[in-house]
Amino acid sequence: MTSLPAIPAANDGSPPSAGGRIKAAILGTGNIGTDLLFKLLRQPGALELALFAGIDPNSDGLARARALGVPVTAGGIDAILASPEIALVFDATSARAHLRHAPLLAAAGKVAIDLTPAACGPAVVPPVNLRAHLDAGNVNLITCGGQATIPLVHAVSRVTPVAYAEMVSTVASASAGPGTRQNIDEFTFATSRGLETIGGARSAKAIIILNPAEPPLLMRNTVYVLPEGDFDLAAVTASIERTVAEVRAYVPGYRLKGAPLVDEVKTPAGPRQMLTLLLEVEGAGDYLPKYAGNLDIMTASAWRVAQVFAEVLASGQNLRFRGAKTASP
Repeated sequence: MTSLPAIPAANDGSPPSAGGRIKAAILGTGNIGTDLLFKLLRQPGALELALFAGIDPNSDGLARARALGVPVTAGGIDAILASPEIALVFDATSARAHLRHAPLLAAAGKVAIDLTPAACGPAVVPPVNLRAHLDAGNVNLITCGGQATIPLVHAVSRVTPVAYAEMVSTVASASAGPGTRQNIDEFTFATSRGLETIGGARSAKAIIILNPAEPPLLMRNTVYVLPEGDFDLAAVTASIERTVAEVRAYVPGYRLKGAPLVDEVKTPAGPRQMLTLLLEVEGAGDYLPKYAGNLDIMTASAWRVAQVFAEVLASGQNLRFRGAKTASP
């Protein structure tokens, strides 16, 4: 297997080690795509934003990008496919649209970073399993709750086996658009599955709550982790702190509200010690309001994933990407 270059420090803005910046496009000019636009302009790192593409010529995002001097188009994916110099594409459209886009991008040899629930490619969480999927031509960012809580469960499971994990994610109703509201079941399934397959829990559950409070509240997550047996609390805490620091490198508003809480609970196997982690995510305020940490962690994670892929591509390695699976919409 070809050795891969080290993951670059997040948000350092440094150019790739060789070959110049990698040209990227954003597909989708809504809130997610526009927030990602601002992140890439603020910290391009190893990327050059070559095109901001949508299908609504009157969208606010397209107007803002045009005013900032970014090349724009209302030609959607066709304009991206007609640009051979674009090597990496962020898809910030919808799951249904990405199911159509995925095979087209794969056939064109473009890396797709999927911010929709389509899940055509492997699910990635930057500090946990991204290195394992750098040969995938299409990667999926799961859900906002997954990006926030899977790293914490993984931090515990790499120290001691985890029998069960549960997360409760509370987000401002104002930050939950139609896509989120229409895909609650998909959110809970994808997140609970990610807690297991990526986080390392033997079984898991995910819950999302839309809070209508005014003014809107920050994204808050409560994570319950039940280790299988006795564990070294100091080692687990150190692992959690290391993971929090890794996520904060690209999501500065990611923070635990205190040290892990330990309580004794009754289980079918007898009394066990359960960890409770209280997590808050504040957005960077690039385009979306700071209370929309649930959306910010998705765009920040996409930025991080893209930087790593760009570094690999710019290094001149001739990677043969695995194609994305597709499904009928």
